[in-house]
Amino acid sequence: MLDRIPFLIGLRYTRAKRRNHFISFISLTSMLGLTLGVAVLILVLSVMNGFDHELRSRVLGMVPHTRIEAQNGIDNWQALADKLKRYPHVQAAAPYVEQQGMFSVGGRTQGAMVEGIEPAAERNVSILGDHMIAGSLDDLKPGQWNIVLGELLARNLGVGLGDRVTLLVPEASITPGGVFPRLKRFTVSGIFKVGAQIDGSLAYASIDDMQALARMDSPQGIRLKLDDLFQAHAVTRDIVNDLPPGYRGIDWTYTQGNLFQAIQMEKRMIGLLLMVIVAVAAFNIVSTLVMVVTDKHADIAILRTLGAKPRTIMGIFIVQGLTIGLIGIVLGIVIGVILALTVADIIAWVEAVFGIQFLDPNVYFISYLPSRLEASDVGIVTAVAFVLSFLSTLYPAWRAARVQPAEVLRYE
Repeated sequence: MLDRIPFLIGLRYTRAKRRNHFISFISLTSMLGLTLGVAVLILVLSVMNGFDHELRSRVLGMVPHTRIEAQNGIDNWQALADKLKRYPHVQAAAPYVEQQGMFSVGGRTQGAMVEGIEPAAERNVSILGDHMIAGSLDDLKPGQWNIVLGELLARNLGVGLGDRVTLLVPEASITPGGVFPRLKRFTVSGIFKVGAQIDGSLAYASIDDMQALARMDSPQGIRLKLDDLFQAHAVTRDIVNDLPPGYRGIDWTYTQGNLFQAIQMEKRMIGLLLMVIVAVAAFNIVSTLVMVVTDKHADIAILRTLGAKPRTIMGIFIVQGLTIGLIGIVLGIVIGVILALTVADIIAWVEAVFGIQFLDPNVYFISYLPSRLEASDVGIVTAVAFVLSFLSTLYPAWRAARVQPAEVLRYE
């Protein structure tokens, strides 16, 4: 029975109405602060997880995990591709020709990277085929000069299926009339959309057509798909070391690594800053319990005269503080999980109602707010908030245990 005294009295102190309403207000503030801090922390971590997941699944699903290039092109790319697929972590290979250019149509211009691809092989290394909203990759046939544009690129140029666009490449053609930029007219045969910045900066054409435009006799290189993105650098290094001189490797960390590192750093820094909010809210419990201890001096003295030990008195106020903290943490978890699961729909509704766009695809690498709730984040936030709440109860509980009954009851 004595072991239950701290729980019974601590819970009673939590439920009891205060004679001093200011103490009740501070208790409520501490609880709401923990609720807000935990909820916002779960929400923000889920959004950062969403950005990280979208970067891996969408952006890194479109750009090559690693590329193997040769200065003068790769003559027999099928044989080299078969050899590369025998390396650990390599799942698929496809040839490509890459050309930076400028699209022009009806007075509108837009720069983009044009990838010459072999459609059947490209499906094995890219998610492009799964995100076609018009047309098909199979229309990229040699000699037909068809092209597939990103949805944002097509919108900026004001073109659709069947329209003609002119591609200017940064190479000159020498003619009897002088030196002119090299250009070629393409027919838009498809449009893709992945909801990322690359929708406005990428286009795809037949690899044979791009080789002819670039005046190359063979593919520029081979792009590889890996089963583990974080092995890209090591796999690229091993491949280049095994190949003859003249080959070079470029993995995704050179093109998208800074973005990935920025997301990871922002997640850690924002998590740390928001954890300060949780800490401030948790340590508000200190002021609440200090005032409660002062208010309950007489009760503490009576309990001590009845035989309660100092650790029993400490337990009473630890239970009271943890009860306040746990209520705030549980409410914060519930609200945070609900917001993390619905924030994308909420933002989409706000954008539709007010006609605004929070994430401009011209600025950010995706055009919507992703969210990915992970149990590990919820567990870490809960554990840290609980530990901070527990630490906040120790000093007030220690002060309560040091109350001297004789001094308190002398004037009662």
